[in-house]
Amino acid sequence: MRLLQLEEDGTFSLVSFIGKDERPAWAILSHVWGQDGDEVTFEDLRNGEDTTKRGYEKLRFCAEQAARDEIRHFWIDTCSIDKSSSQELSEAITSMFRWYQDSTKCYVYLSDVSIAKRKADSEAFSCPWEPAFRQSKWFTRGWTLQELLAPASVEFFSSEGIRLGDKRSLKQQIHEITDIAIPALEGTPLDSFSIEERLSWARNRHTKREEDKAYSLLGICGVSMIPHYGEGEEHALKRLHKEIKESQSDLPSTLNEHQRDALMESLRFNQLDARQMTIRNAHSKTCKWLLQKSEYLEWLDPNSFEKHHGFLWIKGKPGTGKSTIMKYALNAYKKTVKKTVKKTIVISFFFNARGEELEKSTLGTYRSLLVQLLEARPDLQRIIASPGIARSVTSGYFQWSIALLESVLEEAIQGLEKASVTCFIDALDECDEDQVRSMLRFFQRLGEVAVSSHSRFQVCFSSRHYPHITIDKGLDLILEGQEGHDQDITNYLDSELNIGTGKVATQIRSELQEKASGIFMWVVLVVGILNKEYDRGRIHALKRRLMDIPGDLHDLFRDILTRDSNDKQELLLCIQWVLFTRHPLKPEQLYFAILAAVDPDAILDLYPQDYEPPTGRIMTKDLMVTIERFIIDASKGLLEITTSKIRKVQFIHESVRDFLFKEGSLATIWPDLKSNLEGQSHEQLKRCCIEYLNSRAVHPLTIYLMDLVPVDRERFLSDFPFLEYAVQNVIYHADTAAGCGINQTEFFDKFDLKKWSLLHTIVEKHRVRHYTAYLNLPYILGEQNCAHLIRDYPHDFSCIEQSKERYGPPLFAALALGNKEAVDAFLERMIPNAPDGSELCEVHTRGSDGVPFGRTFRFLESRTIASYLAEFGHQRVLSALLSRNVQLDLNKPEAGTRMTLLMWAASRGHAGVVQLLLDQEMIDVDSQNELGETPLFLAVARGHSEVVRLLLNTGKADVEAFDGLGRTPLFLATSWGHAGIVEVLLAAKANPYSRGPGNDRLSAISQAQTNANGVLVRLMQAYCPGTTNFPFSSSLAS
Repeated sequence: MRLLQLEEDGTFSLVSFIGKDERPAWAILSHVWGQDGDEVTFEDLRNGEDTTKRGYEKLRFCAEQAARDEIRHFWIDTCSIDKSSSQELSEAITSMFRWYQDSTKCYVYLSDVSIAKRKADSEAFSCPWEPAFRQSKWFTRGWTLQELLAPASVEFFSSEGIRLGDKRSLKQQIHEITDIAIPALEGTPLDSFSIEERLSWARNRHTKREEDKAYSLLGICGVSMIPHYGEGEEHALKRLHKEIKESQSDLPSTLNEHQRDALMESLRFNQLDARQMTIRNAHSKTCKWLLQKSEYLEWLDPNSFEKHHGFLWIKGKPGTGKSTIMKYALNAYKKTVKKTVKKTIVISFFFNARGEELEKSTLGTYRSLLVQLLEARPDLQRIIASPGIARSVTSGYFQWSIALLESVLEEAIQGLEKASVTCFIDALDECDEDQVRSMLRFFQRLGEVAVSSHSRFQVCFSSRHYPHITIDKGLDLILEGQEGHDQDITNYLDSELNIGTGKVATQIRSELQEKASGIFMWVVLVVGILNKEYDRGRIHALKRRLMDIPGDLHDLFRDILTRDSNDKQELLLCIQWVLFTRHPLKPEQLYFAILAAVDPDAILDLYPQDYEPPTGRIMTKDLMVTIERFIIDASKGLLEITTSKIRKVQFIHESVRDFLFKEGSLATIWPDLKSNLEGQSHEQLKRCCIEYLNSRAVHPLTIYLMDLVPVDRERFLSDFPFLEYAVQNVIYHADTAAGCGINQTEFFDKFDLKKWSLLHTIVEKHRVRHYTAYLNLPYILGEQNCAHLIRDYPHDFSCIEQSKERYGPPLFAALALGNKEAVDAFLERMIPNAPDGSELCEVHTRGSDGVPFGRTFRFLESRTIASYLAEFGHQRVLSALLSRNVQLDLNKPEAGTRMTLLMWAASRGHAGVVQLLLDQEMIDVDSQNELGETPLFLAVARGHSEVVRLLLNTGKADVEAFDGLGRTPLFLATSWGHAGIVEVLLAAKANPYSRGPGNDRLSAISQAQTNANGVLVRLMQAYCPGTTNFPFSSSLAS
């Protein structure tokens, strides 16, 4: 291995190290190669020609950053390898993962990310450089995957050399960009993840040389093979998979039946087929024309596959009936396949923008498609029971990701063995456009995989005319103007418009057909209006009524909402709940929510006079029928109830939401909402929750709370269907309203926290999440991430005051659950008057956020608040604590652990907290725990080199101190093989021959010799008292 070093004259030199033990600490660069000829090569350095190339700036950056980190040597792939030697190049490729893994720091130089340039969409992000960061080419290159995952420390820098963060602080952004599991970014061993998942992380990455697609994955997959450039990508990947298969021979061969069933179950989700089930079946006289359309027949024709590659895209305006047509096509195709094409598997997914997150994302799409495919072909379930996934499942780190699902789907398609898969995907416009684009690229690749496997994969999409996405080949079918589609409307009118058969009826049918402009949703709504008029004996007014009805679908919605003023409060509540609910409501939940606002006493009338909860028999079949009728009537027919297993209330069509929300029509119809639609709506939903919780029906529940068993809790929730939502979300709606500027003084004054806590005991089945009788509102605000209410809280309180709750102080509740917004709000209250630009303000805004406590955290009264902050590295919070002049004995060890704050921070490697504590006047740098260990000992033993440097820079840390076993810091660093720390300690005058009193153990230099660590021996000899004291150089390693 060759390492670079910067000489005193400003030039770079290369130093060779043969064995691992001889290598000093080094930094390593990760970057995207520039154009051919731009990068500095091994030959350039050898010939002294490196300064003329643009890539020289990368060398300069890496050298300067390493120097700031007190690392003398560094490695860069462009010039540390002699690529003219095939043997050296081969060795480098097979060793590179380890080189990155063993580096002290990895610097990622992002040449396409500038802190000076703002992208147009930068306002949507907390940092102006984040859009460019998310689009950086670095995330698309094959080799950079191992450069991200292998090193323990990966730091990102802009093109100006400004540090942007590291892979821990940017883990969420990196996860969203790459789909790499967050535990992998946090350092979880890669062999805890299935091979399939690891390979999926590289799926959309590219390399300059085709064979590198395989070679760049050697370390990721934990295998080794000799590179053969010229063998081609396909052959290189085959060899890679062979090595992987052989390496897994000792892994669990498969999952057992129970584990496999559990894995299959993990693919499913509650509303998996909710949208498809909710779509009404096509009218018996409609949609048949599609099966005879030339585009549809061509899509089905195997001989035309090369023309369209298996893609048919049905497009139409909102409300034209695309989903109905898709459901019809799906069912018709299934019948055809059942009769004729036995080897064809039919799978489908219907996006639903009104549903849960999985119903409107490609993550949900892939999970649904995969479970359908594996159920149709149980023999393919061997794929999810493969050794790689088996190990991942049993390790406890398993989770479905986009990348893993794509990998498994691709393998399943490869295993079809001449069978075919036909897929129907409805309403692409109801999914995020970027996700749709990625899915289309994946489907195109699946088509290629199917062809290579002698099978066929074809897809029928439907969407509005947007998003406009170009695919290489495919067929389009536009609904507007289709003769068959227009005939469907005619057939529907003939069958469903019940206004007689006279001359007037014929004219109305003709005018209605023309006015519809192909919008089936408009026709269905208008038919209902005209039928109602006819049933009231107003045939003479039908023609005038049709003339009054707007021809535009959105104008028709407005007409429906404004034509009469009956029960407008119920109508508005229906709309507000569907638009602003935290999650879709069940019919009975919506019913009780509305009753709570318009007639809370009516709730009590639904319960028998002698009712004693819980019975589980309140929601009778008759009451459910009543509720359904109420919802349809109150919403004027704009809401529907899904027919899925878990029934939910939603708009009859996504165009209703478009009309109400996106065009601002709700505020036009109800002018009082115009100034603050969102805020006033959340305020109203909060009031619904409070009125329900305060209703006379709910009030007696608190006396039934003793010793509830699970079955009783379920009966309670059945008898009081809105109770769970109201308890869990009343504070959320108050906080959201506050965030929109709605004053919450009344909420703070009147909210009955004790009653809420008792009711929470009913709805929360996990006892560990129940509260004590000492609960306070700030604790709940921290736990629920209510930053706006924290800021507006009208009373003085301490967010660091210990409590009896499981997380301790309110601030710790926020820290435990990763509620950054709440933490920020608490800190603002702790240091409200810090001037902009002050040192305190700088620490608050840029200091470390530390490591999350985690949900399983439990506050121990034997520990102090400050010690937890030091242990978990929460620099900003500890800084705020110190700024309040809180009386902290910084040097007092805890009774239980005997650890000081500085010990906790040093042992965990939290450099920011260590520096913060070192800046305090009275801090004792050399305090000892019961084992005689100082902060320096703890940092050395765990390899925290940056902390070691900070401690030594004070000039107060004793490098010659002995712990209780007579060991020195240098002995510990030598025992653990921390070469970089050894060099730092030696430079600080540590004596390699020192032994503690009564210590019969080896000295540091003897330990190095015993371990046969040549590089450490030579380091110690170089710094040893009594010999020439000169810094480590290449001559000592040669």
